[in-house]
Amino acid sequence: MKGPKDYAIFLQTLEEKFPSADWSLALKALWYDAKGDWNASHNIAQDLHTQMGSWIHAYLHRKEGDDWNAAYWYRQAGQPFPKYGLEKELRWLIEAALEE
Repeated sequence: MKGPKDYAIFLQTLEEKFPSADWSLALKALWYDAKGDWNASHNIAQDLHTQMGSWIHAYLHRKEGDDWNAAYWYRQAGQPFPKYGLEKELRWLIEAALEE
């Protein structure tokens, strides 16, 4: 996968109109969320049948306030329900996706 090497460079890509076509689906989903497009992010995440996809899906449902649905997806991802803010979780998700 070509793409940003770290979180700071990822943030710079948010100035673009679209994520890079050669990025992973997880990274594209997170890019759309970071741009404020929850629906585009969710559309990708719900079709990403991996632990990372489940974690992104969980985060998105927590973001919309649907804790019941989010809890299900956190279990699918093998992640605890976070007790920290959404911004921190988004950064961790992006950093994890960059390492994939």
